[in-house]
Amino acid sequence: MPAAPRGGTRARPGRIRRIWSFWPQYLAIAPFFVIFGVFMLGPVLFSLYLAFHRWDGLGDIQYVGLQQFRFLVKDPTFWLSLKNTLIIWVLSTVPMLLLALVLAAMLNAALRLSSFYRLAYFVPNVTSLVAISIFFFAVFSQFGLVNAVMHGLHLPLIGWLSNTWAIKIVIALLMSWQWTGYNAIIYLAGLQAIPTDLYEAAKIDGAGPIQIFWRITIPLLRPVILFTVVISTVTGMQSFTEPQILFGSNASINPNSGGPGQAGLTMILYFYHQAFDVHDYGYGAAIAWSAFLVILVFAVINWRIVARHED
Repeated sequence: MPAAPRGGTRARPGRIRRIWSFWPQYLAIAPFFVIFGVFMLGPVLFSLYLAFHRWDGLGDIQYVGLQQFRFLVKDPTFWLSLKNTLIIWVLSTVPMLLLALVLAAMLNAALRLSSFYRLAYFVPNVTSLVAISIFFFAVFSQFGLVNAVMHGLHLPLIGWLSNTWAIKIVIALLMSWQWTGYNAIIYLAGLQAIPTDLYEAAKIDGAGPIQIFWRITIPLLRPVILFTVVISTVTGMQSFTEPQILFGSNASINPNSGGPGQAGLTMILYFYHQAFDVHDYGYGAAIAWSAFLVILVFAVINWRIVARHED
């Protein structure tokens, strides 16, 4: 039997020795992974464990199998929260991305004061969402600025925080105001990466602005559009702070949680109420994981739609 090569017996110890030679670098990045494991990965795995159990936060944890998910499928409030989330997501995402693309194109064409406008567009994204929600609550209240302007124009007043559809519009406007500038900056970066030679060649060939936009700008901007669509899907379907500040109340005790008719009750808000107001942590975890699956499905669908057009 031939003897094993000498290099094979020393390869593994040598590899381990090389790995240990970088221990200062591993030690430097270790705090991130420790914090991530303790405060992020650990709670995520524990919530998955709780989704198959019943626990009120104090007593013993009881295994119930798929009982939480069976109840969730028959829970009309969960389906209402899912419906509200999808409607608010459509009302906010589609206009927001279109407006962001228009703003980015305008900013790309006008270089004067471009730095000022970039900063102004990004300010809403770094402003406290709680402060923004309180401001929108004051503006859209019964005696707020919007109704005052409508009264001055002799238009009928709208109960922005009492009408079921108006509630969704207010939440969608709040989300659009927060994220439009962020997406505009991303689109602007994509527009500035497109070579100007393509535009000059298209103009020489007689192409108009609309043809240039649809046949050059949009095809070359598709990877950026794909990114913004997926990110907007993930963030838009996790809306919580907006309805919580505007209409926050206990979902089980007060039937008007999320506003009249629960019009502003989203999936994440419903999960929050079940877990931290009702103290049904098992059912709250089941709602959270169901929301995760819904968000994942819609993100994949949007990615496939945009990627298929790109192919």
